[in-house]
Parts: sequence; C-alpha cells; structure tokens
Amino acid sequence: MMAISIIIGCILGILLGFLSPTIPYTASKYLAIGIVAALDSVFGGIASNIKKNFNMKVFISGFFVNAFLSILLTYLGEKLNVDIYLAAIVVFVGRMFNNLGIIRRHYLNEVSKKTKELREKSNKN
Repeated sequence: MMAISIIIGCILGILLGFLSPTIPYTASKYLAIGIVAALDSVFGGIASNIKKNFNMKVFISGFFVNAFLSILLTYLGEKLNVDIYLAAIVVFVGRMFNNLGIIRRHYLNEVSKKTKELREKSNKN
C-alpha cells in the first residue's frame, strides 16, 4: 500500500512539474527547504513503518509542520539577514541519513536472510 502511494505521488509530482510554471528565484530557497523537510518526513515514515510503529497522524502532522516551520525559519532568517535555514538543513539532512541507514540495514538484513535460506536449501539438495 505504501509503495503504491509513493508511486502515485511521484507520478503526480512529475505531471504537475511539467504543467506548472517555473519557480521564481526569490522563492527557490523556501521551496528547497520545504522539500528537504518533506523528504525528512517521508524517510522517517518509511523507517517507522519498518520498525512497526508507523502512525499516519504523526506522519501527516510532521510532514506539514516540519515544512511550515522550516519555511518560517527561512523567512525569519532572511528578514534578520542570517542564514538560519542552514541549521534546519543540517538537522533534516542528518535525520534523513539516519533514517536511510535504518532502511538500508533492514533491506540488507532481508537480502542476507533470503540468501542464507537459498544456500541452505541448495546444500540440502
């Protein structure tokens, strides 16, 4: 179910990307930090699904609140002439790498188990 949702979201994103106008340069910083925050939430959702503690309410609220807060920090930093958005990027990217590590280890363990089972079956025959 989650894979189908990801595929549909990617297809919709691609189609909307072709149909929408280009983002003005002044808004590109806001969009970039919003995307990083959203990707952090997506990787966190996948990792929590692997850990069997996924909660849709937490995922949706985190998705929008993280994106909104990071855009707000970017705006505030721009008004104060301080690059506050860099702190948000460091935090979100660090969490993305942690979650990606959890996902990678899970699937590597799955592949190792399958390989071990296949070797045991071939050794018995």
